[in-house]
Amino acid sequence: MGCCSNTGGNTGPFAEGRDLVEFVYQAHGGGLRDQPIPNGGLIAVCQGCGAGFTLTTFVGQCTDCGGVHAVSPPRSDSAGNIQFAGKNFSLPEV
Repeated sequence: MGCCSNTGGNTGPFAEGRDLVEFVYQAHGGGLRDQPIPNGGLIAVCQGCGAGFTLTTFVGQCTDCGGVHAVSPPRSDSAGNIQFAGKNFSLPEV
């Protein structure tokens, strides 16, 4: 089974907050984070500053404040599943 075949729980693709962001960022050796979300992405509201933006990849940043957000593939059907890493979180340099 792959990481996104989990059927629930509080880890992996069903984690919340920073745990989910870090999970998706690292999933599949980092190959998932820049993959496009189906159907053009999800219309989102930044959970840090309240600005609107579109999350187009599984890990992305608010265009206003740089707040890091993510959604896992099995939950990418709804913007309500987008998780926020928290204020002062930044993505590692790659």
